[in-house]
Amino acid sequence: MDIRYSCNQRDFKRYTTEETRREFLIENLFVPDTVSATYSHVDRMVTLGVMPVKETVSIDKGIDIWHNFGTHYFLERRELGMFNVGGNGTVYVDGKAYELGYKDCLYVTMGAKEVLFSSADSETPAKFYMVSAPAHTSYETRLIRIADAAKRPCGDAATSNKRVINQFIHPDVLKTCQLSMGMTVLDSGSVWNTMPAHTHERRMEIYFYFEVPKDNVVFHMMGEGQETRHIVMQSEQAVISPSWSIHAGAGTSNYTFIWAMGGENQAFDDMDTIPTTELR
Repeated sequence: MDIRYSCNQRDFKRYTTEETRREFLIENLFVPDTVSATYSHVDRMVTLGVMPVKETVSIDKGIDIWHNFGTHYFLERRELGMFNVGGNGTVYVDGKAYELGYKDCLYVTMGAKEVLFSSADSETPAKFYMVSAPAHTSYETRLIRIADAAKRPCGDAATSNKRVINQFIHPDVLKTCQLSMGMTVLDSGSVWNTMPAHTHERRMEIYFYFEVPKDNVVFHMMGEGQETRHIVMQSEQAVISPSWSIHAGAGTSNYTFIWAMGGENQAFDDMDTIPTTELR
């Protein structure tokens, strides 16, 4: 498991490009029959990727649960949200099977002891992208299809940011301890996300970019609003955004991204917006 420690905004101002990428960028999430896990000390969030090809893969494969979490199993004191961004697959939670198609979501509550992943076809394996947050109580494990997500159209083609925010793991859809997750889909011709930029001092956020066309990239903006930096990202990569950092981006094409938040509250609109003309 890759461990990332917290970085403050004062030190961040002196980071090189390499240091910024090493601290915040998460690459190589989908390795055949492997669990790729990154533990961030920012709100103790864990970002994971699993691509089962020839095996049924357990969520704790290759992870020292006691050493990293001090618990007997991964979700003893955690909750988990996931999206399938590959071929059809199945997730088994304590023996119950959940079939996930492309862009379907599964919330797994605290206390689930066994979580297994498999693909319907090894030639087009499932790709399960996941984020886990600490939890204090159990709710209900639930499958949410892309068609059932709460949809919030926003933006405009004239400003190159016409998009649909799909809310999946969200208070308007189901109860969780603190984890919120959703998917934002940009229309063709739109490249900007999350403008005007904002921070939310009470929550951190993780972005996972995908459906970035071949030979295209996303310029992900981060840092304080008055002293921004960027990370050039490719498809199927994630980036950690501490509470003091903006999280916005522009691509060389349209794309899709999954956002995950955890922290003090779940108020989606609890944002400290920064006027675009005041960004530096």
